[in-house]
Amino acid sequence: MRENGTGGRYSRKQKGTAAEQAAVMYLTSQGYDIIKCNWRCRSGEIDIIAELEGGLIFVEVRSRSGNPQQGTPEESVNTRKIRQVRNTAEVYLHATGQEERQVSFDVISVLLNDDTSIAALRHIREAF
Repeated sequence: MRENGTGGRYSRKQKGTAAEQAAVMYLTSQGYDIIKCNWRCRSGEIDIIAELEGGLIFVEVRSRSGNPQQGTPEESVNTRKIRQVRNTAEVYLHATGQEERQVSFDVISVLLNDDTSIAALRHIREAF
């Protein structure tokens, strides 16, 4: 049973937060500058916006825990999600006057243990 210290299960939000924190720590260790986390607008949310070597990187963080038969976290990034992230990135670029910036879209895949510790993390650069 997955417990959060109070006898209950970890919520989806708690798991997502753990995965995003791991992704931020990883990206920072790789030399990325984190600009924003969980940037929201009407069209959606960008998990992490970072900079590296003058480029702007929009990062989608996906996590899974428990049953490996569900597939890998990165397999959950479908066409609808890609379109939503790209549209949201366009809104961000326009809102911040950065339409001319070089951009890329990365995915960070995080496998979580039952206690929300990180079992594995995979960074897929220019995923879409």
